[in-house]
Amino acid sequence: MSSAESKARDGEPASRPAAGRGTGNRPSSAPRRRAREFVVQGLYQWQVGGQDSAAIIAQAESVAGFDRADRALYDTLLDGVLKDDAALSELLAPHIDRAWNDISPIERGILLLGACELKHHPETPYRVIINEAIELAKTYGGTDGHKFVNGVLDKLALQLRPGEAVRR
Repeated sequence: MSSAESKARDGEPASRPAAGRGTGNRPSSAPRRRAREFVVQGLYQWQVGGQDSAAIIAQAESVAGFDRADRALYDTLLDGVLKDDAALSELLAPHIDRAWNDISPIERGILLLGACELKHHPETPYRVIINEAIELAKTYGGTDGHKFVNGVLDKLALQLRPGEAVRR
């Protein structure tokens, strides 16, 4: 499946330009992508600020544009990561070459989100999950964070979805 096909499957126009780093003139995102963005932001609040899910949700609901996110996906993914974070971290650990705490909170959040989707959402093709994680890492993560996220989630996809994921 091509990148354009993956984006189309996930509700995003294939010809949409990539989102920039800033929040200023970013093009509107598909509802599923927006939901993932809000989940990553919430996971950052959880990791760095110690906020619980109620505080994270209240803050997200107060942000302009949250109403354009896929609310059901947001709720499912945020709840899934927060309830299963220890097991998701254990799944990711063998594919990471450094200590978990040495990874930036943004990239940790993206990895947890990707692991949650790979594990609990077989209805979403693994390539879509990985492509979305890469885009999140390009937008919110460090300079080469997207390469790290891609490598880790590719390995995890081979483990969790051996019939679907194929080594490239």
